Amino acid sequence: MRKILTGVIFALALTSCVGDLDTEPKVQLTIEELLADDPDAIQGIVSRLYASFALSGPEGPGSSDIDDDPGESPFLRGIINLQDFTADGMKNRWGDDGLDQLTTTSSWNSNNKFFRYLYNRAYFTIPQCNNLIQILNSVDVENEELARSEARFLRALAYYYLIDAFGKGVLATEDNLGESNPLPEATRIQLFEYVETELLEIEPLMPETNDYGRANKYVVDMLLAKLYLNAEIYINENRYDDAFTYVNKVITEGGYQLADNFLENFSGDNDTSPEIIFPLIADPVKSQSYGNTTYIVNGNLSSETMTLSDYGAAEGWQGHRATKAWYGLFCGGVDNSAELRNCNDDRAKLFWIGTDEETGDDLHNFEMEDYREWTDGYPSIKFRNNDFGVASNPTSFSGTDFPLYRLADAYLMYAELALRNASGANLQTALGYVNDVRTRSNASTVTINELDLDFILDERARELNLEGHRRTDLIRFNKFTGSSYVWPWKGNSSTGVSIPAHYKLFPIPQQALGANPNLTQNPGY
Repeated sequence: MRKILTGVIFALALTSCVGDLDTEPKVQLTIEELLADDPDAIQGIVSRLYASFALSGPEGPGSSDIDDDPGESPFLRGIINLQDFTADGMKNRWGDDGLDQLTTTSSWNSNNKFFRYLYNRAYFTIPQCNNLIQILNSVDVENEELARSEARFLRALAYYYLIDAFGKGVLATEDNLGESNPLPEATRIQLFEYVETELLEIEPLMPETNDYGRANKYVVDMLLAKLYLNAEIYINENRYDDAFTYVNKVITEGGYQLADNFLENFSGDNDTSPEIIFPLIADPVKSQSYGNTTYIVNGNLSSETMTLSDYGAAEGWQGHRATKAWYGLFCGGVDNSAELRNCNDDRAKLFWIGTDEETGDDLHNFEMEDYREWTDGYPSIKFRNNDFGVASNPTSFSGTDFPLYRLADAYLMYAELALRNASGANLQTALGYVNDVRTRSNASTVTINELDLDFILDERARELNLEGHRRTDLIRFNKFTGSSYVWPWKGNSSTGVSIPAHYKLFPIPQQALGANPNLTQNPGY
């Protein structure tokens, strides 16, 4: 039975915001009294830190740790909104205030609430990690070093998203906890070096295995590999050799294996998948949230035309659809629904086209002429709430864990690094990894002559879209801004147009600028 990481121990007042990063730990009991009352209290707090990446608050889906909307603002929902809906493969039709600007990659400004949500979530998690680390530095408890290292990892993970999305912020640590003056602005290089140092220090301290849903040595290695892979973007420095060192450790030492079936990674019982390196846990009863995979599963379903129980869902929100920039990549490039349906690649079958029973016509259109129109584009049924190959009782909230890191991603990172001439990476090994990923889904194998960076970018889309990587990938391949690659509704055009280079970073939220006069806006906004 899976371990549910939704700790309900609140020894610390888990309250902070962008204007109150100096919050000191407020303890209802002394730490000695707390531990005497519950020897596992520290582990409960660590669990709560993990949960901050998927849940909205301590009292169910309607509660919030921060002042933002509990349904819209959870960390994982922000990752999907800013990584996938701002990119090429997925679009949303709801038109919520600010969401149109994400899905059309246009008219971005510092008042968009969705930028604020991710920023605030990061700066909620970071001070809570600081609070726990400070306490652990003053007490002697069982597994103290592991708890401290896990808190440092989660803090580094939150900072990673700030580096990637906003490029700067403030550097809040246990050392300046309680500082009454606004913290100085930290540059992207300063944040990068801090995260790098933290991860390198804790990597040898982390265990090779840990409870399900908790970080181990190879989760740290994966985050290091991600940091180094994108270093040319983040700090204008080639760190591909370092990226290879750590992704190769994940592959050769971590003991992970590709799941036999692609869908094992995206079903309700994916906690049994041997491929998932680090999940964000969901549970339909004990950890309900509108911001974990519930957002992905329900958002891609419609109660009007789809049988929700086929996907273990009780609700369909009729919001998300893929575009041809994703499903058009299969089987050498398809131009219509018939070609997509005839594609042997199992991943190509995970788009819901639908058929009118009377006319035989498609219910959804291949082209997305209007992103607000539900029938333009194909909903993705990659994530589902039922167990793999098993009928399940439908639930309103998802119990499918989110695979933040998995082995197929590591394989494709290895191949990219080999093509970028990382020291130690072997092209023949890379080819084998790529073909392992493809044959798992019944896709045809490729030859060494077909293996190039453009192919890797497309394969990452086929394999990893809707998993929170796409915007970062496009930026790394110099395909996000400008006109070298356009997609449906890029720049608010149905056929896609160029967007400015400053869109490689999101604007610093106006709320954060108002709260800390030391912060400055990113160029172009």
